[in-house]
Amino acid sequence: MNKKRKWIMISFSFIIAFLLHLLLFATAPMASIIMREMNLSYASFGFIFSTAMISLIIFRLFWGVISDRIGYVKILRLALPFSAASAIMRALSQNYIQLLFSQFLLGVGLAVVLPCLPLLVKEWSSGKLGFSTGIYISGFAVGNATALGFTSYLLELMNWRTILLSYGCIAFILSVFWWIFAKSNLKSNATIKLKDFIKLFKIKQVWVLTLFLIASMGTYDTLATWMPKVLEMKGFNKAFSSFLPLGFFIAGPIAGLILDKIKNRKVFIASLGLISFFSIITLIYAPIPILSLCLFLAGFTSISMLTISLTMPAEDKQLSPYAGSVTGVASSLGNIGPFIMPVIFGFLIDVTGSFQTSIIAVAFLAGITFTLGSKAFS
Repeated sequence: MNKKRKWIMISFSFIIAFLLHLLLFATAPMASIIMREMNLSYASFGFIFSTAMISLIIFRLFWGVISDRIGYVKILRLALPFSAASAIMRALSQNYIQLLFSQFLLGVGLAVVLPCLPLLVKEWSSGKLGFSTGIYISGFAVGNATALGFTSYLLELMNWRTILLSYGCIAFILSVFWWIFAKSNLKSNATIKLKDFIKLFKIKQVWVLTLFLIASMGTYDTLATWMPKVLEMKGFNKAFSSFLPLGFFIAGPIAGLILDKIKNRKVFIASLGLISFFSIITLIYAPIPILSLCLFLAGFTSISMLTISLTMPAEDKQLSPYAGSVTGVASSLGNIGPFIMPVIFGFLIDVTGSFQTSIIAVAFLAGITFTLGSKAFS
């Protein structure tokens, strides 16, 4: 394997993951501005994020199969420019309906990304699949940290539309580099048939992975979407929300290394569930030093579970031949969490006038799912 080519492709997995979360979470620090400009309720603003989840749920389900059949390089040559165009369209939206429509199209473009990344690292990981998965997952974290932290400072210098337009241009530049430099020697699985795809739904592991993804993505994406506003309601600086993606960043490589070294994952997963529950609950009343630690742990535990869930399809002998398809199915249905939870979080604030009930709901989602789900592993 060409080492230079290997690191080019692994770097692409990191940058693409970075871009996905940069685009998805860029609107979170803009909550107050967009709500005021478009006269939105908390639940209505939460639906801006969930609209992208709708298209991710619908289209990611089948993109995994297409990626297995055609190959990830060809698929991303189409998806990356489409995502860039949708991101630019979002910046030009003049009202709430246009913003929702552009978010939906952005989700369509990004739906292909996650099923392709396991195929990329499967080819270029050199036997260190968990660690390589952790590398691109850390890209999600950097994108999220940039969206939540750096965007907050940019809002002091420019309007929200200019910021979103700039992020869309970054996506366009990435798509150009992918067309020029991306290569693959991985043989496509052109023999996969509809009956093979249907059989995936009968495999227990696929449903366990799906539940893990619902909880891990639902927990993290909801906290990432609303934490800037929660911190504002607590009277804290919104930039402290960047401790959440910091835990995200550390979780990918560390959880990946652990997965490469251990076989019995039951205790590890159960521990992640308990830590996740208590760290999220503590966010309600914690002062800044403890709150920062809890945000870090919430990000770390939820994304460690994401790493586990995305590594297993490519390393399991039964699932590996259809890694893209399995990831597509699990991550598509897993997006039910990010679709429903941000809206419920905002709705509970509308009803109760505070964020406490919303935080409790997220804590139970993560804690119960991870802890009970650990029983499925030996």
